[in-house]
Amino acid sequence: MPAAPEGVLSVVERLAVLQFDPLEVPGARNHDLVLHARIRDYRRGWCEQWLYGPDRLLFEIYNKSLNMVPIEELPHYRLTWARYGAYYGEGILREHADVAADILATIEARGPLTTAAFAHHSHSVDWWWAPTRASRAILEALFVSGRVGIARREGNRRYYDLIERLVPAEILARTETDELAAKHRLLSRYRSIGLSRPTAGNDVMIGTGLGPERTGHTLEMVEAGVLVPVRVEGHKQLLYAPAAERPALAAAEHAGPIADPRVTFLAALDPLMWDRGLVRQLFGFEYLWEVYVPEPKRR
Repeated sequence: MPAAPEGVLSVVERLAVLQFDPLEVPGARNHDLVLHARIRDYRRGWCEQWLYGPDRLLFEIYNKSLNMVPIEELPHYRLTWARYGAYYGEGILREHADVAADILATIEARGPLTTAAFAHHSHSVDWWWAPTRASRAILEALFVSGRVGIARREGNRRYYDLIERLVPAEILARTETDELAAKHRLLSRYRSIGLSRPTAGNDVMIGTGLGPERTGHTLEMVEAGVLVPVRVEGHKQLLYAPAAERPALAAAEHAGPIADPRVTFLAALDPLMWDRGLVRQLFGFEYLWEVYVPEPKRR
């Protein structure tokens, strides 16, 4: 990809989503490393300008994990907002309605703020991994429910703003049916990985429907010409690739010796490595991501 900020948009267009992880190993975050492997002379600020600049064309939302997606495709991914909204609306956001109301009113009056602005809500609540301060948990609940979004980051500190101030009204007004949203999310996994299967593990396919539904949607996309079935020599399972990759598949099938061999370093969470079961089957490579595993338990 040529060395230019627009290269970020081209990469996201091809991969569908770009996974965010806050760790800087080595010296950069996951999405920066993914982009660095695909864009010549990539610079960190190129991605941030599309996420947080005046021309906001990328947006952070959960799709398998926290991912960056094209803001125009938000209607396909906001199914997450509805599900989390219903769950937390009956839970923490109702139980601590006074804190949620104070946070929303303060952000509306003062603009983008971090959890530090609400340190006075210091009581602890049970949250995802462990008990945490109420203000942090409630801001995260408001984020995954689509009430607020990330306006910018300073390091890994998030500045939240009201969603209607971050996303154009015409995009917020659009919705998709559950079926179309699930199918789009499933296609995003195929586009990201490049080659996968509907039976991939839940860590890969979470949020795309149950196994039979994924298989049905995969076959529908083959029928529609969006996906193509792929047989790998020596591998029994039928795999699927985006139809846009046909030229690359044809080139690989008839390729001779590589004229210009080179090495590309992949990020730990590069989408090429998401389907670890397939990586193991195709390449005999057992890949583990153990940075969040306590050191004594690491393999």
